Amino acid sequence: MPKKSGRNTKGRIVSAAWKLFYEQGYENTTVEDIIFESETSKGSFYHYFEGKDALLGSLSVLFDEKYEELRDELKPETDAIEKLVFLNRELFTMIDNSVSLELLARLFSSQLVTRGEKHLLDRNRTYFKLLQQIVREGLERGELRGDMSANEIVKAYAMFERALMYDWCLSGGEYALARYAAQMMPMFLEGFRAKT
Repeated sequence: MPKKSGRNTKGRIVSAAWKLFYEQGYENTTVEDIIFESETSKGSFYHYFEGKDALLGSLSVLFDEKYEELRDELKPETDAIEKLVFLNRELFTMIDNSVSLELLARLFSSQLVTRGEKHLLDRNRTYFKLLQQIVREGLERGELRGDMSANEIVKAYAMFERALMYDWCLSGGEYALARYAAQMMPMFLEGFRAKT
């Protein structure tokens, strides 16, 4: 039971931080602001995070929470490629609406210099587990080409998704991420469809 309470406290801190980063900007948000917004204590904050910079790595937690919500919306009979397009559209819409370009760029740059575990590549994340499940089911149902493993398809999908986000950051957000991905992701994923 305490573990669940801890997860809720950490989740409240992460959600509050990213809300404030989006609304006020990263530089203008203080640890005190985050503690106040999350209705937690300084002790709780520092139990989970060394400081504000440590929260940059928590964006993947926010993404995984979104995937947990989306998992319940996936209909079992839906084609694997349609499920992947749906997940991408919903995540990128969330990014367009609540994650600033500056923060996403900081996340990518922090991952480039991180030594050791890179949380965006952590295979234990909900993100990768859900992608594996969808792709395995698609392979079993003959929807996806059988000359590639589930791991290869998931790796390619995740790489393409990161590439879209990275390019959006590089181009200064000059286009809507979700709208652009809605054009590109289906074309990319068609390459994995089983030939009939």
